[in-house]
Amino acid sequence: MPEWAPRWNKAVNNRVFSLIAPHIPPYALVIHRGRRSGAEYRTPVLAFRSGATILMALPYGERSDWVRNLLAADEGLVLRAGKRLPITRIAVVDRDSESVSRLPRGLRLAARTPKLLVARVTPRPSQHPASSPGRR
Repeated sequence: MPEWAPRWNKAVNNRVFSLIAPHIPPYALVIHRGRRSGAEYRTPVLAFRSGATILMALPYGERSDWVRNLLAADEGLVLRAGKRLPITRIAVVDRDSESVSRLPRGLRLAARTPKLLVARVTPRPSQHPASSPGRR
């Protein structure tokens, strides 16, 4: 991947794609808070759900700001298929890890990055500050 691609995606593609990602699976929009600033951010991702587990591809690796923000907070919100999914128990795992191997084969094959973010979809609405409808 060219060096400029991540910067281009963050500056241009993410802004445009954020409008449609929450409505077109397997894409989703992750809402997270900055580790230092506390500001709310929205990042479009490729996400796959199996029961109470959600799996997200990490095309730029585990050092991406959105990944680091989710890991630090251990909570976030995923907008996928028009639904709000609060997430917790967030971890970065190898694609061949035991937690990923239990997921359906189609999910494992679709997320072709070496590392994946795995989280638990919480059964009840989160108190996550980003979950309020009017916030951006």
